[in-house]
Amino acid sequence: MAAGSPCSWSPLARFILLFFCLLAHFGTASSTAQVPLVIWSNRSLPAAAPSSAGHIMSSEQLASYLASAFGSGAHTVLLFLQDKLSKEDFTVFGGVFGNERDSVFTNVQAQLRSSSSVTFPAVACSPSSTLGLLEKQLGASPVPVDTDALSQIRVESSVSNLLVVKLPYCESSPKSCKEVLRDNDAIMARVMSAMEDKNVPYTAMYTGVRPSRVISEPAHWTAAGSRSLLQAVVPEVKPPIIFNGSGGPCIMLWARNLSVSLSQPGQWTDLAAETPSLAGSQCSADSALLVLQYASGISLSFAMSQRFYPVSARNWFTLDSVQLRSNGATATFVGSRVISAPAEYSFHCQTLKSFQDALLVPNSTDPSVANWGLNFSDFQIQGFGLANGTNFSYASDCAGFFTPGIWMGLLTSLLMLTILVYGLHMIMQLNTMDRFDDPKGPSISVPQSE
Repeated sequence: MAAGSPCSWSPLARFILLFFCLLAHFGTASSTAQVPLVIWSNRSLPAAAPSSAGHIMSSEQLASYLASAFGSGAHTVLLFLQDKLSKEDFTVFGGVFGNERDSVFTNVQAQLRSSSSVTFPAVACSPSSTLGLLEKQLGASPVPVDTDALSQIRVESSVSNLLVVKLPYCESSPKSCKEVLRDNDAIMARVMSAMEDKNVPYTAMYTGVRPSRVISEPAHWTAAGSRSLLQAVVPEVKPPIIFNGSGGPCIMLWARNLSVSLSQPGQWTDLAAETPSLAGSQCSADSALLVLQYASGISLSFAMSQRFYPVSARNWFTLDSVQLRSNGATATFVGSRVISAPAEYSFHCQTLKSFQDALLVPNSTDPSVANWGLNFSDFQIQGFGLANGTNFSYASDCAGFFTPGIWMGLLTSLLMLTILVYGLHMIMQLNTMDRFDDPKGPSISVPQSE
């Protein structure tokens, strides 16, 4: 064995070598190409699923969102494609992520306030990411737009159109970045004004070909069975189920678990991970019906109604019943009076079940469905007053104010207060002796009677 080989080193020297190897491994950095994406439209856009801080949207996730936004029919998309763009351009010069007062994106800010909009701070960037996904989703070839000849643009609303407006960046211009971005904002305003003059409904998207600033992130060493240090894994939150009526979204439902039992109690099937069909759903001014039909043959129907109550001088909505269907059999669960909320609110309940303090009471005489049950967790539903479009209104929770824990605290506090008052009363009733034994004088004698 050679004298200079690592195996002949002392344990301290080998530990130092291992430390520096790990330090070099964790200290390596990898460049993440990401660009922001801002979308606004004079039509209703679906809500984006909340993501954890630092999350980079992949091409698959962006394709899924674009599929929900441009599901069917003809669409006109204005793609403002800047040579370079990063989130820092907004934070430095104001705008979507910065200070509105000093913003150079005044026209973009006005559109975001007055129309339906969605922002993605970080989207994985590739040469054909956004443009290629739009071309595939719309089935239309990109058409470059000459901003000097906007009046000559001919757009047919009966077919899908993909209009691309190329915007420069400050690195290729003698102007400062602030001036270039302000000019780009004015160009976007002129193009949108031309579309509005032609009465063409459109969806605008502002993004970059590549980032203007590359963010370096430390590479994380992940191995099978290992744990990540100083890292919190936040699960992705699925979007709510939305039924669109004739006037837009009218019913929304979200639940962490939609578990049903069709056989013995304790054997549950969670339907929340599946994507249901909403065929048969309907909504009106006084009633709403949300039907969730799953590929497994199971369906859930939520019947709601609203009425005016003179005592509270407002409209309230109630979840009247939930029907569970499978293989031609139907089980009905009637909602208790607790499942109610003001008509302009949504209803939320941490646990909504048909057993053990049930809020959904079984109401079926068929013995074949006697063992059927429902168990919903983190359940929220709204069938009326969707003023926020694709967002729930303020939630009225099913938990009462005086929960068992609050009652226990109140009774314990009352008992302790009673003991304290009784003790103070006893102390105040103590009296001092009116006579004391004087050791220098005659002693007090108490005669004893025989």
